Amino acid sequence: MPRITSSPTSRKRRRRRLDLAKGFRGGRSKQFRQATEAVDRAQRLSTIHRKLRKRDYRRLWIARVNAAARENGITYSRLIEGLTKAGIAINRKMLSEIAIHDPAGFKAVVEQARAALA
Repeated sequence: MPRITSSPTSRKRRRRRLDLAKGFRGGRSKQFRQATEAVDRAQRLSTIHRKLRKRDYRRLWIARVNAAARENGITYSRLIEGLTKAGIAINRKMLSEIAIHDPAGFKAVVEQARAALA
């Protein structure tokens, strides 16, 4: 019976980890221990940053809608309040797209919100 070693398995495990570290600078892509630490950190931060990206985009959409709303003589919070009272269910992403690409359409939405507030 031949002797079985764990070297093929270990080599495969190390190769997998080094493949994940591909593109990192210096020893972080070549030395196993540094690569392991770098990959662990990168994966942890990528999870956190996926959550933050959603937050950042929402802030951007709100800023765009607020700017367009102020051009039409209403504040962002009053616009959202008016849309809620008017029963217009449109999300902030679509509102910002309308504000950028269709100013006349956005003005119509603002007028509906204003009418609901009065």
